[in-house]
Amino acid sequence: MIPDTVLVNGRAETRIATLDRSLHFGDGLFETIACRESRPRLLELHLERLAAGCARLRIEPGDLRDIEKEVRAVAQGTHSALIKMIVTRGDALSRGYGPSGREKATRITLRYPWPAESGRPMQDGVRVRICTLRLGENPALAGLKHCNRLEQVLARMEWSDPRIAEGLLFSRGGQLVSGTMSNVFVVGGSAIRTPRLDLFGVAGVMRRTVMRVAGEAGLTVEECALSEADLSRADEVFLTNARIGIWPVCELESRALSCGPVTRRLQQLLEPLLEGGVDV
Repeated sequence: MIPDTVLVNGRAETRIATLDRSLHFGDGLFETIACRESRPRLLELHLERLAAGCARLRIEPGDLRDIEKEVRAVAQGTHSALIKMIVTRGDALSRGYGPSGREKATRITLRYPWPAESGRPMQDGVRVRICTLRLGENPALAGLKHCNRLEQVLARMEWSDPRIAEGLLFSRGGQLVSGTMSNVFVVGGSAIRTPRLDLFGVAGVMRRTVMRVAGEAGLTVEECALSEADLSRADEVFLTNARIGIWPVCELESRALSCGPVTRRLQQLLEPLLEGGVDV
């Protein structure tokens, strides 16, 4: 899918410098922001995560108020769209991995049409497989949505069947981490659990939002280490990300799963935030 709008540092442009450190090293971060009725969804949380990630990587992103204004401006006039905001460390000022500290961040903003979906994944659920690739464990990068996504690229290359919507990833230590593009929750009875992300994975904005609305409704979500056995025993499994909200899993490998009552309740609680286009 080709973006209909591309800005580099606030100007209409489709090229970046060949010395940009994101091209050479994946040295940057990104946010994918869903927009409904000209409004970026959960924008404050996206900006908060972007700022926290830049602080950890010691990238100076510039004034976040300018980034916010740009995202809001790009969202104008759209019924449904996705905005991808990439912040890189900028052009390399010397050869090698080590930055000089004098780099100036590059901001790339792209707006994509909302992707077409087959079927009704939110209502009927999706088919999911388990990937053979295992993710490395790295606390220094855990939780960050950084630009190096090669593990996810390789995992996504494992299947071509369009009926499979997502693949689940485990760590080399055998812990459930996430999907290639999503966070994962498992439900056993009334207990809701999601993988702890202190060693790997991306701390998704929708994951955080689901945990918040669940807590406000009196539902406890536990962040913990989960194994393949935990996944196989689950009564319900669902996926989250900024675009999809909550997708129930109706089939995991060859095992049928129910789009059960806990998942349905969370979808109902989340719906006003998804369709209303609210910021928080």
